[in-house]
Amino acid sequence: MFKREKSIEIQRNRDVQCAHGKVAVQGIGMSVYSFFVDGLLIDTGSHSLSKEFQSFFNEIPIEQLALTHSHEDHAGNAAWIQQHKSVPIYIHRDSVNICAEDGEYPFYRQALWGERQAFMAQPFGDTLQTKSATWDVIETPGHTTDHVSFYNRETGAMFTGDLYIQTKTKVVLDEENIVHTLASLKNILNYDFQEVYCCHAGYIEDGRAKIQEKIAYLEDMEGKIKQLFNKGYSVEEITKTTFPRDYPITKASEEQWSSKHIITAFINHFTQESLK
Repeated sequence: MFKREKSIEIQRNRDVQCAHGKVAVQGIGMSVYSFFVDGLLIDTGSHSLSKEFQSFFNEIPIEQLALTHSHEDHAGNAAWIQQHKSVPIYIHRDSVNICAEDGEYPFYRQALWGERQAFMAQPFGDTLQTKSATWDVIETPGHTTDHVSFYNRETGAMFTGDLYIQTKTKVVLDEENIVHTLASLKNILNYDFQEVYCCHAGYIEDGRAKIQEKIAYLEDMEGKIKQLFNKGYSVEEITKTTFPRDYPITKASEEQWSSKHIITAFINHFTQESLK
């Protein structure tokens, strides 16, 4: 058996309450956030932190729940919300049926995040309405195909789920498409925002600048990968040249998380572009 070290801290930025949950297993630690503003709960954190997040949920007047995507660290407590709060739950239309069944995840993800129990959700429209604001629901695929971000028209705050996370991405999930992530990052720049609320990095005051930095980083990487690809380098050679370090998560996840997925996505994109 493994033991989880867990904690939660409630912070406030502007009118947003930020519940910062932390979980660690055998020295490997991760953070995840749930945000509450104007009656709207954005993401629920992981089931491994159920007691910690439930204490937060019981202190706030939740009127509706909006999920950025269906991963277990974001929707892990949605079933509890449904059972105890009786509020509408919204998610991308492609994930309504997925969430109606219990999630299945490899052991390393269960160890950190726990399970995601089944819950009933309804699909988003183009906007959400809270007491004081209209929110744009922005399709931002990349990390997952069902990923969305939320823009508060009243305050100008952008809630990005797992779109940003960090500037210099080194590894991604096998289901992630970094080309689509790059396009989604560019897409949200069409909105007038400065502050970002990220479900793993938390509140980012200079969020727009950080998004721009990430775009520049990925575009620079894309150019270097393309040069190597055009010279005839293999996927393995490009991966080792671009990311010379071995990341522990790659081995622990049996390559579900890997730098190679970044290289493969860009190469597939180059190939498709050449066929047009």
